[in-house]
Amino acid sequence: MIRTPRRRREEPLDHAELARLLPAPGDPELSSDRLNGLEEHLMTEIRNLTSDTAPDASPHTAPDTSPGASTGAPPVGAPARNRAPRPARRPGRRPVLVGVAAALVLAAAGVAGLAGSSGGSGRAVAPPAGAVPAPVVQVVRGSTAGLAGAVAEISGAAARAELPEPGPGQFLYVRSEVSWLVSWEGADGKNRSYVDEIHPREVWMSPDGDKGWLMEPYKEAVDRDGVTLDDPEGGVRTLNSPSYEYLRTLPTDPGPLLKKIYDETGGMGNGPDQQAFSTIGDLLREQVVPPKLAAGLYRAAARIPGVVLVDDSVDAVGRHGVAIARTDETDGARTEWIFDRETYTYLGERTVQTRDAEGIEAGTVRGRTAVTDRAVVDAVKQRPAGLGDAPPSA
Repeated sequence: MIRTPRRRREEPLDHAELARLLPAPGDPELSSDRLNGLEEHLMTEIRNLTSDTAPDASPHTAPDTSPGASTGAPPVGAPARNRAPRPARRPGRRPVLVGVAAALVLAAAGVAGLAGSSGGSGRAVAPPAGAVPAPVVQVVRGSTAGLAGAVAEISGAAARAELPEPGPGQFLYVRSEVSWLVSWEGADGKNRSYVDEIHPREVWMSPDGDKGWLMEPYKEAVDRDGVTLDDPEGGVRTLNSPSYEYLRTLPTDPGPLLKKIYDETGGMGNGPDQQAFSTIGDLLREQVVPPKLAAGLYRAAARIPGVVLVDDSVDAVGRHGVAIARTDETDGARTEWIFDRETYTYLGERTVQTRDAEGIEAGTVRGRTAVTDRAVVDAVKQRPAGLGDAPPSA
């Protein structure tokens, strides 16, 4: 996933009296779902501030189309610390600004919050460009009835899958269609639930995780030609920053595998069970996972408390299937991994709000993905036969 570094909150000094009366609060890290929602809200606030405070542009002034202009993408040759991070968790979703750029974004977000709090004069009167109203669906109740049988079918299909094995110098390629929640606060101060238009996202990663490329031209922080995911220093691989070679070292038996997940993610997210479920989902979403490991991950997920089977869910391209799901008790968002009813192959993921919370109506679809291709190619920006080499339409 492309994500910003986590930052813990600091307790204000004027809360000392309260601290003596109440137990010390915990300091958990945000779940990947919540973190991505906050990232989208952050980018929306920046857009709102920019549109409200920018001077009128002269009609004779040409837009700046220089590389990296207004995109947040690092210039070619920038130091690695200023480049987009690797898609380790919750890509699988969207690239955001990092390093010094992230600090500037956070500062701008603070200004945006202040502007929006002064009588509403700083609020946007229109939703973010390219956003559409979030779909609202009926929340189908999940159940543990049939879960064991479905997981047996899903894990069996995963174990039998014939996936490409990357060779020296080759790259793993994953193409998806994605859409995520955009938080928008209108001029009246009320939240509206909008989402990105469904758009393509492509990732190339070397088996060792040291080289890669991301193309998601729909996103403001990604140049049309993409951004590098290279890690020249070759960081240590973990569940939070995996590579294909790292995944091959993990146990495939669900017991030891689940224990490792709980041990490595302890203290993260909204509780150990939710974090374990999110971690497995992150490993499956934008990776080419070795078949036996994928089977083990599904069987391990079934052992997590709160995991249920949902009879019907729909991915980002409209494919229906059954789903393994779990609801985050903190915010009521239910993440559903969707599988074909006949073949039990992984299709994609959907996140649905199960109760009214944080200004989001129950039934709102907060995010959708659909994996449309996984392959091995010989170079970054190269696509499998049949897809061609032209940039995808945004």
